[in-house]
Amino acid sequence: MSAAPPHRPQGPITSQFAAREPAYLAGLNAEQREAVQTTEGPLLVLAGAGTGKTRVLTTRIAHILATRKARGNQILAVTFTNKAAREMKERIGKLVGASVEGMPWLGTFHSIGARLIRRHAELVGLRPDFTILDTDDQIRLIKQLLAAENIDEKRWPARQFASMMDGWKNRGLLPKDISPADAGFFANGKGQKIYKDYQARLKTLNAADFGDLLLEGIRLFKENPEILAQYHDRFRYMLVDEYQDSNTAQYMWLRLLAQSRDGINSSNICVVGDDDQSIYGWRGAEVDNILRFEKDFPGARMIKLERNYRSTSNILSAASHLIANNESRLGKTLQTDVGEEGEKLSVTSVWDSEEEARQIGEEIEQFQRQGDPLDDMAILVRASFQMREFEERFITLGLNYRVIGGPRFYERKEIRDALAYLRIVANPNDDLAFDRIVNVPKRGLGDAATQLINQTARAIGKPKIAAIRELLETEELKSGPRKSLSNLIHQFDNWSAKQFERTAIETSENNDGEIVERQLILPPVPHYELAEQILDESGYTAMWQNDKSADAPGRLENLKELIRSMEEFENLGGFLEHIALVMDRDSGEGGDAVSIMTLHSAKGLEFNTVFLPGWEEGLFPHQRALDESGLAGLEEERRLAYVGITRARKRCRISLAQNRRIHGLWQSAIPSRFLDELPAQVVEVTDTGSSYGGYTYGGRATTRFDNRDPFESVYETPGWQRAQRQQSARKGPGPVTIDGDLVARSSGPSAAYGVGERVFHLKFGYGTVTAAEGNKLSIDFEKAGPKKVLDSFVKRG
Repeated sequence: MSAAPPHRPQGPITSQFAAREPAYLAGLNAEQREAVQTTEGPLLVLAGAGTGKTRVLTTRIAHILATRKARGNQILAVTFTNKAAREMKERIGKLVGASVEGMPWLGTFHSIGARLIRRHAELVGLRPDFTILDTDDQIRLIKQLLAAENIDEKRWPARQFASMMDGWKNRGLLPKDISPADAGFFANGKGQKIYKDYQARLKTLNAADFGDLLLEGIRLFKENPEILAQYHDRFRYMLVDEYQDSNTAQYMWLRLLAQSRDGINSSNICVVGDDDQSIYGWRGAEVDNILRFEKDFPGARMIKLERNYRSTSNILSAASHLIANNESRLGKTLQTDVGEEGEKLSVTSVWDSEEEARQIGEEIEQFQRQGDPLDDMAILVRASFQMREFEERFITLGLNYRVIGGPRFYERKEIRDALAYLRIVANPNDDLAFDRIVNVPKRGLGDAATQLINQTARAIGKPKIAAIRELLETEELKSGPRKSLSNLIHQFDNWSAKQFERTAIETSENNDGEIVERQLILPPVPHYELAEQILDESGYTAMWQNDKSADAPGRLENLKELIRSMEEFENLGGFLEHIALVMDRDSGEGGDAVSIMTLHSAKGLEFNTVFLPGWEEGLFPHQRALDESGLAGLEEERRLAYVGITRARKRCRISLAQNRRIHGLWQSAIPSRFLDELPAQVVEVTDTGSSYGGYTYGGRATTRFDNRDPFESVYETPGWQRAQRQQSARKGPGPVTIDGDLVARSSGPSAAYGVGERVFHLKFGYGTVTAAEGNKLSIDFEKAGPKKVLDSFVKRG
């Protein structure tokens, strides 16, 4: 081990320089200063949101270098992203100058893992020049192995196995460690063998995937203790950022490096993180890693950074009160250093997602008129499908926006694919759309088949669908592609015909046993229902249902949202024209723009004004998280809510919709349980005046019906005006609410509608009256299902 250079003796003049406080310590609070100067032994810095953890981490490294406790090449500093590593290096460079260039072990887990393996490649069966495979290469290799085992790739997709194997590697499991139960989830128990064959094939190719960069490092250290000892001697200080986001493999890799040969913790390891911001469990992160740090490293110190430099006290009070409901946490209370109480958080109840987007758009315009830059405002959604309403509203208003962490809604792959199918149905001559989906999902069409289609289309001067029809009359296509293309053309013909009124022959047997044919006139299929049929019958929906990657459920939600959005248009042509205009709009990325992103993408960012829409049960907390992970899933969803609130510096606006239209059906939404976990004294509840029920704290939900005209509304339609006239003509007390549900009067005028009568409701559509009590009707709506409504809200159908 190369020791740090000893301090030189100081004389009376130089000792005065040494007595001065280093400039890099200026401005640190007491807790930050303690975390920087506590250099010996294991240390956990529990850093809340906005408490300056990055400054502590970089200043700590600068302090170690400045006090000559170690050289740059004796410090291991690990981050999670390349961006974070670059920022850390830049900030250290500003503090200590060129010394930062001598830090070769500052980087991400994977970059440092790759560096270690290249130094000892032969010990893990590789050469130093090994290739790191990307996802596409992985999938291609897995498909070859599935074919060798005669496994049907359609039933057992390669992408599904890649996701499963990634999970094994994140848990630090080699092929020999896979249990029969884990292996049994794929190809009837062949998962372990395919994993073993995959790893062997990688060695033959002199290649590794991203999971191997840590997994092989763990194996290297376990099988070669002398190599591990070298790194124990080399790394005098270890620092880890965002420790709450580490997975099992990263934890094992770090712990091996942080222990001596006899298992005693000997290194000076410092981890910085926040257990309340662990929100990546879906990709393998283990919050328990930070919760058990003191147990893993006996004698470890914990320093809490609780002074927040970002948000007002009301925002911090709400966030702290919310997250206190989690049981799996170390516990801390954020205190503001901003010096102001600030605005209360607002919770607004609206009728539906369309009104939610409209209301938020109006608020943003108001803040903009007051001089607030759009760059200082953000909308943080739980699911990406929520973005569409906001994008379309902002386009209507002419507000610039940017989507962070992914493409805009209509630029997403699954949306572009779906639109390509619809474009061909509307216009069979659209070759660009055809090229996009002719083999999506896979139809067994190779380069030879597609090249033949292209050549034929050019030769006859017709679109590609017409060229395929010509080819199907010849023997030029092989049997496989011929069958696939024939089925595809038949599907497109069938879908195109459903746009219009058409005839069909119905056969039946009469009383004499004779077959009778009857011609039927079939009405056009509504374009939104047709779109759903197209995605289902083409196999496109099933393709994403079989995809086991983490983003597949979100893609399916986006497709459902696309179909839902089509209901607002009269026909398919009108919808496609609208999309063309939307996608032609300039992005506004370069100027002042509102940021739209998911809550997962918002971590580490901050804005003056934050909007948090969709706080409803099933959406937030998300039902999938509750179903898959139970209490652990709920606590991660609550941490996600905490992250969302603490992104706000000055204002936090929460909203919920009373109804959401999901897959063409109206569904009544229940307010998120997280709302009742916010402290009432820092929250202001508002109602836009267009929802049946409101939201408040406690058992009984006080709504606008308690003190306002129940028919006062922003909707100025004839139906609403008629309801207002009828209400003003009535006498007696207004309606009351019980647990947020409107209870109509059973007394008063007799029902104006009889059982069995067909009626129309402004929001729920057509339905049939099944019961009537006073002015309260029970109606079985064709799309929304059974509902109870006031008779003044419907008209005869």
